[in-house]
Amino acid sequence: MGYLLLEGGAEFGGAMREPDLRAIQLAGGFEVPVRIIPTAAAPDNNQVRAGNNGVRWFRGLGGREVESLPLIDKPSANDPQIAKTLRSAKLIYLLGGFTHYLGQTLKDSQAWDAVLEAYQSGAVIAGSSAGAMVLCEHYYDPGRGNVDRGLNLVRNACVLPHHNTFGKNWVDKLKTLLPGVTLLGIDEYTGMLMEAEEWLVLGGGTVTVYRGDEIESYNSGKTFRLS
Repeated sequence: MGYLLLEGGAEFGGAMREPDLRAIQLAGGFEVPVRIIPTAAAPDNNQVRAGNNGVRWFRGLGGREVESLPLIDKPSANDPQIAKTLRSAKLIYLLGGFTHYLGQTLKDSQAWDAVLEAYQSGAVIAGSSAGAMVLCEHYYDPGRGNVDRGLNLVRNACVLPHHNTFGKNWVDKLKTLLPGVTLLGIDEYTGMLMEAEEWLVLGGGTVTVYRGDEIESYNSGKTFRLS
């Protein structure tokens, strides 16, 4: 099994260097294939710019084989060539944007099956903002005001990205919509990385964990468990 990295938004800048470099290290180093999924940026035709930002960022960190994939809708999510590329990737990064669109596009697709195969073979699966949200069992869709079933790599959890700006405003509503589910408030410029059943906080902010009425906060360098 591989590794998971959930980030709170404002990716590709400043304090994100620490978690993203750690992800590259766990993936196998600067020579391994890094693949960026810009699907969440497609509804407003921003996928090319967003994907290119990701390519520049990871190349700037030292990555030598970085590519943004043309995975923008259901047909491309079922493109055998895209699935093949994802299957051999060692670091797969889901960008932020439109959460529900991303979740529904990847759900039950050849591309997502390939991501799971890569993860089971040791790859790092990372997501920022909407990308982190859909990786959990549940995600909140602010556009529709409800919750949906996610891709379930992190069970019994729901990410609140941009927690230090607007994500914290979702807490009370989500406690009602998802009783018994752990809420993960991740600040911008902050990541939580799962290694060997523990989550390690990296970056410039804090991860706030809501379990019922209990609230715990973890700064960079701190670890915690979800179960």
